[in-house]
Amino acid sequence: MAWDFSTDPQFQEKLDWVERFCQEKVEPLDYVFPHAVRWPDPVVKAYVRELQQEVKDQGLWAIFLDRELGGPGFGQLRLALLNEVIGRYSGAPSMFGASAPDTGNMEILAAYGTEEQKKRWLEPLLNQDMFSAYSMTEPQGGSDPNLFRTHAERDGDEWIINGEKWFTSAGRVADLLFVMCTNGMFVVPRATPGVEIMPEPRNHNHIVYRDVRVPADHLLGPENGAKVLAQRRLGGGRIHHAMRTIAQCKLAFDMMCERALSRESHGSLIAEHQMVQEKIAESYAAIKMLRLFVLETAWKIDQTSTLEARTDIAAVKFTMAKVLREVSFNALHILGSLGTTDLTPIQAMYAAAPTMGIADGVDEVHIATVARRVLRGYRPHEGNWPTEYIPAKREQAWQRMRPVLDARPDLARAAEKYAGRH
Repeated sequence: MAWDFSTDPQFQEKLDWVERFCQEKVEPLDYVFPHAVRWPDPVVKAYVRELQQEVKDQGLWAIFLDRELGGPGFGQLRLALLNEVIGRYSGAPSMFGASAPDTGNMEILAAYGTEEQKKRWLEPLLNQDMFSAYSMTEPQGGSDPNLFRTHAERDGDEWIINGEKWFTSAGRVADLLFVMCTNGMFVVPRATPGVEIMPEPRNHNHIVYRDVRVPADHLLGPENGAKVLAQRRLGGGRIHHAMRTIAQCKLAFDMMCERALSRESHGSLIAEHQMVQEKIAESYAAIKMLRLFVLETAWKIDQTSTLEARTDIAAVKFTMAKVLREVSFNALHILGSLGTTDLTPIQAMYAAAPTMGIADGVDEVHIATVARRVLRGYRPHEGNWPTEYIPAKREQAWQRMRPVLDARPDLARAAEKYAGRH
């Protein structure tokens, strides 16, 4: 029986290297040059390239790509463990060539793009000479593709796109927009005439596509294949996000424990107060349970497929937002007034929890999906009483035991005697 929670020693060395690299080089860079990967200054850019070369030398660049797509092919379980480390540091995903939304866009390009499309867009995205955004959600339809209206019409050697998208994260600063239409996925350079980015929201952009013309070869994958591409993009990504969320939860947990041992209230350390102990204990258990669930789901994907593991992927998705909300809220309370400010990461974590429950599909949809899929494995009971109705179970037990009792009168007498007493 194979049942082992240990990490392969050779891969653990990689994880240890990633932890040291993030602590010693990525975290300081985040505070001195926030968003350094996108800084136009050639001096800063050269230093970023030096650090990224260290990542490449370790074979850890573009860690999310399978080997057949040009990546290291770690599989979801190892990838989850890597994201658990990287997720603690805001600048780390970009330093490893693994930041959203580029990761998902690169994955579908690698899987469905033509050789020419890969050369034109995938290589520059992998090298961070370009950046991209994913333009899917719509104002009236949310994230439900069945309600989308953005559509592309073929006109000779071009497609004409009309529609409206909402919450296109980083769309304002993207070079490429991956636009999900009712009849296909299209790659649209942001500078294309007709692409109008609204002033608000500033980070998750509202974009109007008005008679936007792109060449015919800007269709990614098959015509009418947008839903398939979208599922390929989102499945594994939810596991990556879950492990990075766990990293944030562990950061909040570390902060609350440190604070509990550092502050006094009513003559004793707050760590000695039972209400504080309760928050710490519940947070610890919630993080542990979520982590094991995510790792099991990642393992299941490696053993089968994203499609086979979709029930657990959906369950992980809504659970991670809930745990982040609870743990960050507990940490905020234990830090007291400091926790309500922007002087620690806690406030941002707590504010991010509702977004986690909406991004990549609202939690309510995932909850309903899990319930429907789980119920397929059950059948209604017959008659008035459920399967575990004790009188019926007892009667069935007597019937099943009857051949044994008939063969062993002494045992039958003991059974009758026992039944008489009860």
